[in-house]
Amino acid sequence: MMMTYGMFVFGLETAAYQELQRASSWRQEAQKRVGRRPARQFLGPGDDTITLTGTLLPAFTGGQQNLDELREMAAEGNAWPLIEGAGTHYGLFVLHRINERKSAFMRDGAAQQIEFDLTLERVDEDNASLFGQITPATLQAITRLV
Repeated sequence: MMMTYGMFVFGLETAAYQELQRASSWRQEAQKRVGRRPARQFLGPGDDTITLTGTLLPAFTGGQQNLDELREMAAEGNAWPLIEGAGTHYGLFVLHRINERKSAFMRDGAAQQIEFDLTLERVDEDNASLFGQITPATLQAITRLV
């Protein structure tokens, strides 16, 4: 297991990623002052974004169905915990965007290679209304992986 996003497990059988990028920001607002540099006021954390980039080879690894499962999770609008296989807990994230590129097509139009980019954005843990709930569809997806 490389990482879990809620109940979705990233790995060779599902969607192995080759690169993880993380961008974090903090809000330091400027207050203009006459004859001096602006004063800065710390307002708290800003955006925390994680981008996972990978390539699926459906003959050997996960395929389109795994990206579709992530799309279903995103369509629910819920936040899920993001936990790395080594134990790092990144916090609660919503799936903001999925980009995919298909190539090396078979005669029936099935792609032999699917490249993807997932963009996850962190949300504060104090908004319980965003927390993901295990739905029957999620439970069914979990049992397929086990």
